[in-house]
Amino acid sequence: MKLNFGFRSDPGLIRSNNQDAYHIDPEGRFCIVADGMGGHAGGEQASRIATEQIQAYLSANWDSSISRDQLLESALWEANEAILLDQQQHPERADMGTTVVVAIFPTEQSPWYAHVGDSRLYRFRESHLEQLTEDHTWVARALKMGDISPDEVRSHPFRHVLSRCLGRDDLHSVDVQPLDVKVGDRLLFCSDGLTEELADEKIAFYLQETPIVEKAALSLVEAAKEQGGHDNITVVIVAMD
Repeated sequence: MKLNFGFRSDPGLIRSNNQDAYHIDPEGRFCIVADGMGGHAGGEQASRIATEQIQAYLSANWDSSISRDQLLESALWEANEAILLDQQQHPERADMGTTVVVAIFPTEQSPWYAHVGDSRLYRFRESHLEQLTEDHTWVARALKMGDISPDEVRSHPFRHVLSRCLGRDDLHSVDVQPLDVKVGDRLLFCSDGLTEELADEKIAFYLQETPIVEKAALSLVEAAKEQGGHDNITVVIVAMD
């Protein structure tokens, strides 16, 4: 299966800096999207540390005998420790953290994905868009418990409150799952700057109407900006050809 990557990252229309970060492995083995938080410098630093640490760990250990799911999980724990170390060395960034979503694509094995926070992974298959990740947020947990309704989620004042992120010493788990893909699928990795502005139906529309992944990534970012562009927007699309 051949992988084609399209990507776009934009600060949006309100913020002057971009606290998102992403990395696409030159060999197509993995891709990462991270969304930092914690002030102007802190957010950029946290997302940068996470993407650099994860890609370095995956690259260094790619040919090891470790299982693919353990490889991915260990990469995220390494990133968490690297951010905590930076916080200790730079107390002015003590409150920084980052979300992350990452997938690995081993040649002879099934792919896996992992995430912490509310950056998302979607699968677009046969005109149907499915969110594969579960947001680690207060509202997602409240919705699951039945404390709020689906209609309240998009406008709830606590919708940005994370229950998990990298850069916390009380992070106890990361979500790691096998990734079911087949030829014709497209995977969408994104920060919440996209999903805050565009509903899933609108995202599916652009994926359906724009088959070239580079153009689809650009179209999604521009559409999010047209809706306000209140946050940084990062999109990575992987076409399974």
